[in-house]
Amino acid sequence: MEQRLRFIEAASAEGADKRSVCKAFGISRTTGYKWLERYRVSGADGLRDGARRPHHSPTRTSAPLEAAVVEVRKAHPRWGGRKIHHVLRRRGIEKVPHMNTVTNILHRHGLISEEASLKRRPFKRFEKETPNELWQMDFKGHFAIGSGRCHPLTVVDDHSRFATVLAACPDERRKTVEPPLVRAFEQYGLPGGILIDNGPPWGKDFEHRHTKLTAWLMQLGIEPIHGRPYHPQTRGKNERFNGTLLLEAIEGIQFDDFAAVQDHFDEWCQVYNHERPHQGIGDRVPAERYRPSSRTMPRSLPDIVYDSSCLVRKVTRDGRISFMNRQLFVSNAFAGKPIGLKPTQQDGVFTVMFCAFPIGKLDLATGVEMEP
Repeated sequence: MEQRLRFIEAASAEGADKRSVCKAFGISRTTGYKWLERYRVSGADGLRDGARRPHHSPTRTSAPLEAAVVEVRKAHPRWGGRKIHHVLRRRGIEKVPHMNTVTNILHRHGLISEEASLKRRPFKRFEKETPNELWQMDFKGHFAIGSGRCHPLTVVDDHSRFATVLAACPDERRKTVEPPLVRAFEQYGLPGGILIDNGPPWGKDFEHRHTKLTAWLMQLGIEPIHGRPYHPQTRGKNERFNGTLLLEAIEGIQFDDFAAVQDHFDEWCQVYNHERPHQGIGDRVPAERYRPSSRTMPRSLPDIVYDSSCLVRKVTRDGRISFMNRQLFVSNAFAGKPIGLKPTQQDGVFTVMFCAFPIGKLDLATGVEMEP
């Protein structure tokens, strides 16, 4: 309304070129002259938008049919448009509206809350275009065996659903995780990134994302990507794999020791990758879509080198760097390693780099802020 009043003022000024004024306000001449005429007849009230609802809707659901929809919903508050549609059809009602129309009727009558609508939105599936762009890694919930508790480590390729790691682990520590990852990297090559959650061993908590394990991955040129806090669906393919693993390879089976678990996992994983059709990839088997990475596992960790634009500082044992006569805490994850401080266009602000990856921001006014 404020913009329309300014338009009226500008267009009504003596000697004003109305065509130029319309162009300046981003409206067509037809719209401009319409508003001028409405203002002439009704003043400012003429500039308000009128109702857009049509005067006649021949295809609108009849009042008795809407009442029937509302009646069923009130009798069964948890039933949605699909169920109500089929209930009305079974009652023999003619011209029952489409289930989407039934849902719209429920909305019109205030019988579906916004919160309920959000919960019922279909999940949008995302998938990387090629194998090894992204792996998803997680621990399947631990379970009892004869010699302790087993913590299955699972890694799945995002594009193909191919399982690159299925390891029976005695705990969830970094030293336990690295060997099966090394075997996978040697067999399948290095992925571009690995999607993980925020807990140990790949994260301390939501604020301190990096650990010795993620630093090791970055030195290999693998980007560790932490999922959104409290959103396991971010790693949906891995979660789906873990559910299948539980139902097909764990539930109802008694294992004496870790060797027995691993033998069973190896056998099941072979079937999963090469024989079991996967609905999410068009009922193909994961091995049909997977191919090893062209990036091979190096014999030793590459040296950490930064370009000439970076100021290089070594992280102390307690996770700090010395910069401009100040001791700044970065992270214990990078203790003993060099990091790079890359100047930004903002004076006194640097991007904190580890290997090829930004891990935070250094503002000389506020200190180091790590990437969320």
